[in-house]
Formats: sequence, C-alpha cells, structure tokens
Amino acid sequence: MTGPDGTPAYAVVIPTLGRPSLGACLRALALADGPGPERVVLVDDRPDPAGPAVTAHVPPALRPRTTVVRGAARGPAAARNAGWRAAGDVPWIVFLDDDVVPGPGWAHDLAVDLAAATGRVAGVTARIEVPLPSGRRPTDWERATAGLATARWITADLAYRRTALESVGGFDERFRRAFREDADLALRLLDAGWTLTEGRRTTTHPVRPTGRWTSVRVQAGNADDVLMTRLHGRDWWHRAGAPRGRLPAHLAITAAGLGAVACALLHRPRSAAYCGAAWLAGTAEFTTARVLPGPRTRDEILTMLLTSAAIPPAATWHWLRGRITHRDVPPHRTRQPHRPSPRVRSAAGERTGS
Repeated sequence: MTGPDGTPAYAVVIPTLGRPSLGACLRALALADGPGPERVVLVDDRPDPAGPAVTAHVPPALRPRTTVVRGAARGPAAARNAGWRAAGDVPWIVFLDDDVVPGPGWAHDLAVDLAAATGRVAGVTARIEVPLPSGRRPTDWERATAGLATARWITADLAYRRTALESVGGFDERFRRAFREDADLALRLLDAGWTLTEGRRTTTHPVRPTGRWTSVRVQAGNADDVLMTRLHGRDWWHRAGAPRGRLPAHLAITAAGLGAVACALLHRPRSAAYCGAAWLAGTAEFTTARVLPGPRTRDEILTMLLTSAAIPPAATWHWLRGRITHRDVPPHRTRQPHRPSPRVRSAAGERTGS
C-alpha cells in the first residue's frame, strides 16, 4: 500500500494518558510538511477514562482519520500492541509518545526514511532532540531526559514495518513501564534476521515537569533489567548499547546500611561504625556525582541529598523483586551467534540518578 503520491503509507500510533502535551504533539503532526498518515490511532490508556475525551486534543485536519482505542492500562507495551493491531493493513506503523513534538519537515523526512528502507529493514529510528535550559546547568532530571537523544531504538518516534511486528508478536507486555520494552523488541527483531536503520526526521522531546521523588520511583526499572537478562542473556547490555548504571554500587551501599543496623542491634559497635562509615562514604560519593554537574541551587541540592539516600535501597528492592518475579522466565528463543549491531540510535533511556 502506498499513499496518493506513491510514498509508503503509514499509520501513527500514540498511546496516551490524556496529558496536555498530546495536543501539541497532534498539532505538530497535522502541520508537518509532507504526506500525512493514513490513520492516527490514539490508545486511551488511562486507568480511569473519566474526564475529557482524548479526541478533544485532535486538530480538525486529523479528525477524519483518527481512531481512539481503549487501552487496558497495562503500560505502553500493551497500549502500542493495541494500537498497531487496530491500524488496519498499512505497511508501516510509526509510534510516537504523547509528549513529543514532530519537526516542521517531519512527514516529508519520514517519507524519505521509509522509501529508503530495504526489504529486511524492520524499523527506522528518528533523531530525538531534547531542549535544555540556557543560562544554567541542567538538573539531574533534565540530564536524564537528555539521554534520550542518544538512546537506541527509542519508541518516542520509531517507524516499524507491520510485517516485522507480526513476525515477532509485537511488544512484550510483561514490560509494564516505559523502560526496556523498546530494547527487547529491537533485540528480538535483530535475532530474527531483521535490521534497523537511522532516519533523517527530527522530533523534539521536551523535558516534562517532575516531582522531587521521581528519580526514586523510576528505580522500578531495575526489575525490567532482570527480565531483560532472563530473555536475552547477560550480554544484552552490550548488544543494546545500554549503560550499565550504578546497580552494583547501589547494592553495596544498601548492604553497608543494613549491616550497620544489624551490627548495632547485635551490640557490635565497632562493626556497626565500619558499616556506617562505608554507607556514608558511598552515599556521599553518589550525591556529589549528581550535584556537581547540576545547577547547585538550594532546591536541587536538597533533592539530591534526599534521593541519593533513597535510591540505593529502592534499586536493591526492585532488583530483588525482579529476581523473584522473573525467576522462571525462559529465553525468548535460541539466539543466533552474536554479530555487531547496525549503527543506529536505539534502545531505552536510563533511570534518573542510577
């Protein structure tokens, strides 16, 4: 199937929680120069659908080709599966997040990206830009978001061939957060003999407002890392080009803290002092590593002090939870011998402060 001008036809799938940013995303999509989508599928993934309908965000130019699908509120992997399966028989599915802004020439550049894709190309990535504030250093959260600009296979804007999605069954819905589900899909496609390429279209990913404890909450992704290891083996970090993060240090800091408490309860003050000193040294190093690159405002320093103490035990808890939850998960299939991955911008962003 091709568009009216002979370019490859595509559908856009956007999972959404009804955030106000959806309107900016859809307006940019409607205004982008070039051939528009055959269909736009909005997956309303709110746990409680009460409130304004997501169609309120749809500009007039897109309304005739927009469909709303009710999601199951089981995370972005399940929502994207519901979306691409409801998109009809268009050959390409372009996944967008509801907080990105396609560039002015996005549709034209996408048409070029898809036309250049050969038969074994499963997906074409976009170039993600994360605008950071001028005049000051970025905060810890802003630096974490900026990592999306160099992340691999990020589904904030990624075009996948429908037949490729069908061949591997789409996204793995055991990934309940917006973390690692994109890397998992890409690795399964590469193992199946598909390739991934880098496109020319550009999409902006603004930094969302966030609360003080976001960097602690996102440590839940450590459980997803355990699932990735069960599915893809211990070398998945290398294959996906994903930074290892600080989990070993977090485990050591947490062990030192627990050891200090245990030794104190057992009336072993010297051992408690040693363990407490190790905990304090590790926490101080972690806090310093997060404070120095930032703006060093009073509020940012307070946030770093509080969350740097909370992140190691949170990361340890979620890692242990993942070890228990996913202990019986088998590998997704026998992998082919390792070969260098194509040079692409691909797999998921990293946890804040981890």
